[in-house]
Amino acid sequence: MKIFKKVLIVLVSIVALLVLGLAGFAFYSKPKYEGEVPLKNLQKETTVYFDEFGVPHIYAENNLDAMEALGYVHAQDRLWQMELMRRIAPGRLSEIFGSAALKNDKFFAGLGIEEASAKAIALLDKNSPSYQLTQAYLDGINQYLEEGKTPVEFQLLGIQKQKFEVKDVYNIFGYMAFSFAMAQKSDPLMTDLRNKLGIDYVKEFGLEGEFNTTKIKNAKENVQEYSAIAKSVAALLDQSPIPPFIGSNSWVIAPQKTKNGKVIFANDPHIGFSQPSTWYEAHLVTPDHEIYGYYLAGTPFPLLGHNRQYAYGLTMFENDDIDMYQEENSPADQSQYRTPTGFSKYENRTRTIKIKDSSDVIVNVKVSRHGPIVNDLIEGLQKDKPVALSWIYTQQPILILDAVYTLSHAKNIADFQKGVQLIAAPGLNVMYGDTKGNVAWWATGKLYKHNKGVNPNFILDGASGKDDIKEYLDFAKNPSSVNPSWNYVYSANNQPEAVDGFSYPGYYLPEDRAKRIVQLLDSKSNWDKESASKMIFDNTSSVAPSVVQNLIQAIDASTLSKNEKEAIAILKSWKGSNNLQDVAPTVYNKWIYCTLKNTFKDEMGEANFKQFLGTHISKQVVARQIANNNSLWWDNSATKNKKETKNEIITQSFKESINALEKQLGKTVTSWTWNKVHTAEHQHPLSKVEALKPFFNVGPFEVSGSMEVINNLFFDFTEDGNYVVKGGPSTRRIIDFSDIENSWSVLPTGQSGNPMSPHYKDQAEMYNTGKFRKMKLNKAEIIQTSTKLVFIPNKK
Repeated sequence: MKIFKKVLIVLVSIVALLVLGLAGFAFYSKPKYEGEVPLKNLQKETTVYFDEFGVPHIYAENNLDAMEALGYVHAQDRLWQMELMRRIAPGRLSEIFGSAALKNDKFFAGLGIEEASAKAIALLDKNSPSYQLTQAYLDGINQYLEEGKTPVEFQLLGIQKQKFEVKDVYNIFGYMAFSFAMAQKSDPLMTDLRNKLGIDYVKEFGLEGEFNTTKIKNAKENVQEYSAIAKSVAALLDQSPIPPFIGSNSWVIAPQKTKNGKVIFANDPHIGFSQPSTWYEAHLVTPDHEIYGYYLAGTPFPLLGHNRQYAYGLTMFENDDIDMYQEENSPADQSQYRTPTGFSKYENRTRTIKIKDSSDVIVNVKVSRHGPIVNDLIEGLQKDKPVALSWIYTQQPILILDAVYTLSHAKNIADFQKGVQLIAAPGLNVMYGDTKGNVAWWATGKLYKHNKGVNPNFILDGASGKDDIKEYLDFAKNPSSVNPSWNYVYSANNQPEAVDGFSYPGYYLPEDRAKRIVQLLDSKSNWDKESASKMIFDNTSSVAPSVVQNLIQAIDASTLSKNEKEAIAILKSWKGSNNLQDVAPTVYNKWIYCTLKNTFKDEMGEANFKQFLGTHISKQVVARQIANNNSLWWDNSATKNKKETKNEIITQSFKESINALEKQLGKTVTSWTWNKVHTAEHQHPLSKVEALKPFFNVGPFEVSGSMEVINNLFFDFTEDGNYVVKGGPSTRRIIDFSDIENSWSVLPTGQSGNPMSPHYKDQAEMYNTGKFRKMKLNKAEIIQTSTKLVFIPNKK
């Protein structure tokens, strides 16, 4: 017994020491939200008020001091995220994650983002405000890097601190731009299916834009080779520790349709979920400038923002700014490829990738006149069938620093538009509203045309020149709308109307969200902040009920079991809502998945079908396919001497769905509620280590919403019937110019990326229930509800 007591005392002591150690570490490593900090290059004392959600409100005597303070506070909350963001584009993740990140590094190192960044930086005006302010921001980051507390992730991974430079800012924007693009996921797959099945099959996917019926109104041969490209690139983006940008909603309501006669601005960009979440909020005030902005980690100017004069935000345009070209090697010399004027030598790039605890890897990349050969960047592709990736971002002048500076420092709508014009890639829908009553939308990007008959949804011919870009268009030809007669602008990743008879090719999302937004905006003329906030959390599909009716019409009711009849009755009365206690979305999504599987998998094969589900095309095709009685895809190619019909496939799929749901959720249909299968967890990159999940991850949560409703919480279709949310609104913002000091926002988890901060996950419950918090502009209110951190000039 004495031995047992001694052992117990020792164990209790060890546990106590661990608890004390963790408590001490937590106290030491949490961000500093009050006190004094000397900054080396600061000219005047600068005060930062951290409000009750950890948002810094920075008051400075000049813009350089404000930016230096911003860099410091941004780093203390998000240094780990900054480190990840700057490493992706140049292929430097393997330095911290080891060989597990090598595939990702090889691909991005070969894309040419870093080379394009270097060219852009060499041309910068070093005396311009954008450059000077960027350097001040980087100074703030680097002082925190030198003197601040080391993030726990740095300690766990043994990361050596390195100063941040302008090239890191450009590389971060470059990764963002690539994550917007969709061609690399879709074009190779569509080429495979065309080559294998024939053009008539892929025509049913609406690749000419014919499925996009709700359009934004303007005021003016190697089968396996290609699918391997699509599969590999999609996997790299999905497994990236930094989530890709996916879609978004925004609408700006003119004074004529608002209760208080002032513009109301709403925006919720859709991005893959992660922890920390994408945006960092900060409010900067100087004698000649004010902005409340949303910043990507490691970037000095906000992509979303507002002040007392104007507000702006973005969605993804989804235009096609990547083309893929099949090049033709010289039979006599593999270092040359065919061009319209004869054979030319590939440009050769060599990159060295350093790998943690392993030897370096040398990556040799061949570059044709179209771009880098992806065969060199992706394992398992045949080297004698080279495919080049042509991307506008690396081919056009990169003016992104001046662009985002101008967006956040504009004096009026004309100034703002000048910033919009500077963005060659990525394609964005930039949304704008101001206190003078202006509402506007512009599509950014350097748009272009091919020769008539060239379909950029497929791999193009690189040798002959006939598929090359024919013409680059002036910005005046970009879709846009300024103060339209219908008194609002909106975008939901749907296709704009044609300009001069030309519809821009792209990877647009289906009309579901767009149709719902238009329905709601058209039906009301007294909008206020409260009604706009309900709209941005709207969980109703305007399309799903009509899809359900087409599905039900295909069913022979006389063959249904008791549970099948009950499920049909629930679907018949469904209005398209996707709330926590709804049963219909559970049945609907299972039925849709089984229908897609039984329709497409037999012809595509398992791997290609899985890849197909990850494209925008699969979302586009659902409603149209189920309404198409004569589709070639209905026939099951695995059954000989029999041709299946639409009704047979849909009936089979329904019965499979109900059987699967009974096994998954039990025999009581009314218990199949949406909350049991639709969940979200915000995952930290280190949570792949199971023991670290509780410390770093936020969630899981039962959540409402669904794919392609305004509250767009998207997921992958899987056989098990669980819809694990991959992403959704990265923020929800409602800005009311009739009450600008009380505009609303919310983040998915919290403002800080430091697990020891009280603001690591303090907004998660609000976000999941559709609630908001203030974006404060009133200094007196800010002071009353904040802690104070003062930066003082370091006289040493």
